[in-house]
Amino acid sequence: MPSSRNKTISLRPEDAPELARLCAVPDGPLEASTVENRVLHGDFFDLAPRLPKGLCDLVIADPPYNLTRDFGGEVFRRTDEEAYAAFTERWVAAVQRLMKPGASLYVCCDWQSSLTVGAVLKRRFTLRSRITWQREKGRGAAKNWKNSMEDIWFCTNGEDYQFHLDAVKMRKKVIAPYRENGEAKDWREENGEKYRMTCPSNFWDDITVPFWSMPENTAHPTQKPEKLYARLLLASSAANDLVFDPFGGSGTAAVTAKKLGRRYTVIEKNLQYCVWAQERLRRAETDRSIQGMKDGVFLPRNER
Repeated sequence: MPSSRNKTISLRPEDAPELARLCAVPDGPLEASTVENRVLHGDFFDLAPRLPKGLCDLVIADPPYNLTRDFGGEVFRRTDEEAYAAFTERWVAAVQRLMKPGASLYVCCDWQSSLTVGAVLKRRFTLRSRITWQREKGRGAAKNWKNSMEDIWFCTNGEDYQFHLDAVKMRKKVIAPYRENGEAKDWREENGEKYRMTCPSNFWDDITVPFWSMPENTAHPTQKPEKLYARLLLASSAANDLVFDPFGGSGTAAVTAKKLGRRYTVIEKNLQYCVWAQERLRRAETDRSIQGMKDGVFLPRNER
């Protein structure tokens, strides 16, 4: 029997038919008002042509990596670099049509597919940065270094894009506080702690991958943390902007957008994952907290 501390969401569609129904997609062209704040059950490549042009202000995409992986009974199989590049080009082209001028795009990938993905993005967008985040977990390797990093490409659809630096500045402990004329210089003190707010880098080592005792956890094999997406959302969108996710998984983009006062449209082809997303959205009605954040500040890893 699972531990009473195990908070993993594992609802089946037959256990929550009302949540499954919320994901149904009507026939015909899809208006912006029809897809706003919705998790849509379907294949992105089928639904994308039906969505309105210039729908979104921000895209966060977590496509299947070029690895053989079982997603709820549907297996995505590893292929050669040329075929994966073609797959990437296909979905990126469809996404670009949905982006407003100046919209930002973040794409998650692993180290092996990162160069392929980056090359495709560079042909269509302005590349801004490659973020690397530490997964903390990872399997050991007998004849290689253990892989515990993933990449996120940051690019924009033009030069007039938004980036809210103050919303994502990092709180850093001051070891040797410097004073000028007796006054603190570039740092403050609160409850005995001396700290400064610093510009965030493109290496993030404070992210915790969801696990069984975290309320956001589901049984999805590649679920991204809400804290990770919160940083992307706060930096590259404003209140009430629309966030789009073409490979929705268990709904992290939708849930984080809801908690941070953004609108969202998410597409996911697996009904099981759609139900998990809807359950997380239901819980977000009464709990807007994001683990690893407090009062708008990102905390060190594993702090609450």
